[in-house]
Amino acid sequence: MNKLLPTSTAGSLPKPIWLAEPETLWSPWKLDGAALHDGKQDALCLALHEQQQAGIDIVSDGEQSRQHFVTTFIEHLAGVDFQQRQTVRIRNRYDASVPTVVGPVSRTKPVFVEDAKFLRSQTTQPIKWALPGPMTMIDTLYDAHYQSRKELAFEFAKILNEEAHELAAAGVDIIQFDEPAFNVFFDEVNDWGIAALERAIEGLPCETAVHICYGYGIKANTDWKKTLGSEWRQYEEIFPKLQQSNIDIISLECHNSRVPLELLALIRGKKVMVGAIDVANHAIETPEEVAATLRQALQFVDADKLYPCTNCGMAPLPREVARGKLQALQAGAELVRRELRGAAE
Repeated sequence: MNKLLPTSTAGSLPKPIWLAEPETLWSPWKLDGAALHDGKQDALCLALHEQQQAGIDIVSDGEQSRQHFVTTFIEHLAGVDFQQRQTVRIRNRYDASVPTVVGPVSRTKPVFVEDAKFLRSQTTQPIKWALPGPMTMIDTLYDAHYQSRKELAFEFAKILNEEAHELAAAGVDIIQFDEPAFNVFFDEVNDWGIAALERAIEGLPCETAVHICYGYGIKANTDWKKTLGSEWRQYEEIFPKLQQSNIDIISLECHNSRVPLELLALIRGKKVMVGAIDVANHAIETPEEVAATLRQALQFVDADKLYPCTNCGMAPLPREVARGKLQALQAGAELVRRELRGAAE
């Protein structure tokens, strides 16, 4: 992007009421068959329109065709049984009923490629597409086959790489891998998690990003955040190795978090999507609040590498709140753009 401080979202936007239950994460679809296909495309167009109306620079599908940011991808893979379920602890935070890996995993057909082609046909703007990261995928399953987190992660990384190459060929400019698990399993991240991520991005012609947040604004996540103390230094554990990785962009949660922003100095040289919008409450930030977060980040990130963003996805929020937050993100970024231009003159 040539534009200074290009804005984007971390991923999901609220779904319209006729497609899924509003303000509900992972709500079942209200349509089926051909009506569901058309409904998803209509919802994608709406999500794109709302981003464009707000002036967002790097647009996405708002994850309108996905029920869940991880399992919707896994549903399309061989080797995973969704009828055979087990209860597992997700990211050491909450219990969930998950599908079981029963045999070798493989991708028998493209998952999101047609959706990405449709988004590409709707806009000339740069587009970003989110995929689950390998470590977060293995943390959302019960593995009865490989019995090795590392081995399964690398199998998923190969599958993700296949999908990502086809997404890039469909015209996606940035492929983002969602890895909230990177904020939890630090030893594994450094031992093999970043290596698995690098396998997922191998040979890609487009830019790549990793999104590492503290999660959606759901109770399990907000309760966990209360246990983290006055400073959230989780990023410190993994930034040095991420800084040395081949990933282009690192997407982080910054606004209303207790992350010491000086930690951003550990990834200097990388592009950084700075989360300047809190997705855990309904209060719409003022442009000045957004600008204040960005100014802080600019002490540790070069201006040409700073991408204002949301902390996480906004799927659980009311649509009018998400719309207001998008507008605040763009307005706050514009305040700082003007200051930077003025300083350069």
